[in-house]
Formats: sequence, C-alpha cells, structure tokens
Amino acid sequence: MDFTVTGVGVLDKAMSIVDAVEFQSRTTTEVAELLGRSLSTTHRLAMALVAHGMLARDAEGRLSPGARFSASTLALTSRPILDRLRERTSETAQLWVRRGDSRICLESSDAPHELRVILAPGSALPLAEGGSASLALLGEERQPASAGPGWVESMSHRTVGLGSVSAPVIIDGEIVAAICVAAPLPRIPVSPGHAWGSMVSEAAESLSRLRSR
Repeated sequence: MDFTVTGVGVLDKAMSIVDAVEFQSRTTTEVAELLGRSLSTTHRLAMALVAHGMLARDAEGRLSPGARFSASTLALTSRPILDRLRERTSETAQLWVRRGDSRICLESSDAPHELRVILAPGSALPLAEGGSASLALLGEERQPASAGPGWVESMSHRTVGLGSVSAPVIIDGEIVAAICVAAPLPRIPVSPGHAWGSMVSEAAESLSRLRSR
C-alpha cells in the first residue's frame, strides 16, 4: 500500500509507519502487514525513526510515538520548575534531552548575574564533550566523588571555569531528559553537587511526576 503525501517516497513511507502506531502500539511485523510492505524495509525505516526519537520501541518490540512528540510539552511543563530552581540557586537552570550522540537544550531559565551561563534553547553539544548533563542523560555509573543521591556533577569538564550539577528525568523507567544548574566556579562555595545537588534532584523528580500523570 502506497501513501503519497509529499511525493518524497522515503519520507512518506517513514511517516506512514508513524501513522500506523500513533493510536495503537504495534510490532514491526504488524506494521508491515498493515501497510502491505516488506518486513525488511519496514524494520529498517522503523529503527531509523527510533534512532531519531520519532518512535519508541519497548522490550517486547512494540512501536509507539517517540519522545520527539512530547518534547514541546516537556519543555512547557519544565518552565515553572526551572524558574523556581533558578530562584533558589540564583544560577542558570536548564533542561536537556539526548539526540543521538548530542544533547539539545530544550529550555533555559537564565541567572540574573552579569557573568552567567547562557545556552539558548535549541543549542546542541556533543555528548562526548562531557559535562554533568551528558552524564545524567547517558545514565552511566559514576565515581562516588562526582555523584550523590540522584545527581552527578562536573567541574571544568567541558569548559574551564564552569561547574554544573544535573539529575535525570525518569519516566516509565527511562531517562528522557536531564535538569541542570550551571555556574562559574568562583561562585560555587564547595562543589555544584554539595551546593545544589538535592535541589536539582527534587526538580527532576517533580518533572518526572508531572509527566508521568
């Protein structure tokens, strides 16, 4: 069965898979049968859509709409949480999501100081450059010196003179985002984690609860 919307064949075929699971999760086999398409082609396109966050795939292999479809809602929901976190810490509070080998800033509540951390929403950084947000999104095991209950910190890891602490936003057992507080090291009394780790963890848990409802 051919679905022609734009005339761009690969795009139309990929989006027909998204349409097929928009209201009911299905396996790639079920999608292929529904669309009358080969399993190999359906699987290849579906896995590409999963990699781009357009689809999600559960442990049973069933496909459903991915994180990209909830990103704007996640950013909107995070705004008052980030604003409160900025007020409590007097530093920049941000929301980050993973996109392949990069992380994207979805939302930022900037500190009031003249010297502050600024990364506008839409800014992208490689995960390989590190920083606490990258570590929180990756969910890797931490060294005890750089982590506490629910948070991980970074000092001069990505940028010399910059410190940050982040906590993962976990929904249905999956890390979907990270909340981060970042500041110049001279304004951090001991370490980012000791100063704000518990606050960042609380903020991440609050966003997790709101998005899980």
